[in-house]
Amino acid sequence: VQLQASGGGLVHPGGSLRLSCAASGSIFSIMPGAWYRQAPGKQRELVAHITSVGTTHYADSVKGRFTISRDNAKNTVYLQMNSLKPEDTAVYYCNSYRAGEIYWGQGTLVTVSS
Repeated sequence: VQLQASGGGLVHPGGSLRLSCAASGSIFSIMPGAWYRQAPGKQRELVAHITSVGTTHYADSVKGRFTISRDNAKNTVYLQMNSLKPEDTAVYYCNSYRAGEIYWGQGTLVTVSS
């Protein structure tokens, strides 16, 4: 499985962005999906997770602002990010796993700055 992340960019505080993670292979529809982020000088952290049937989990820091979703027909997981803050600035990575294998996308940079 290969993951391709896109949608990052520069946005003002309070703005919105939507990240996309497109996966190769229809098997992705039965795999979980997740978004992680890594800010400069910090460890990579889990932002949001979605199971194959749509159950979601969020980091406390993004609850109520970010929404993870998936379109299994398109083999894609999304991260809608609203009310962005400067502290959301990071490289965002999509992730999935199955049968002991972990898959990462290449990362997309989100910069929140005025």
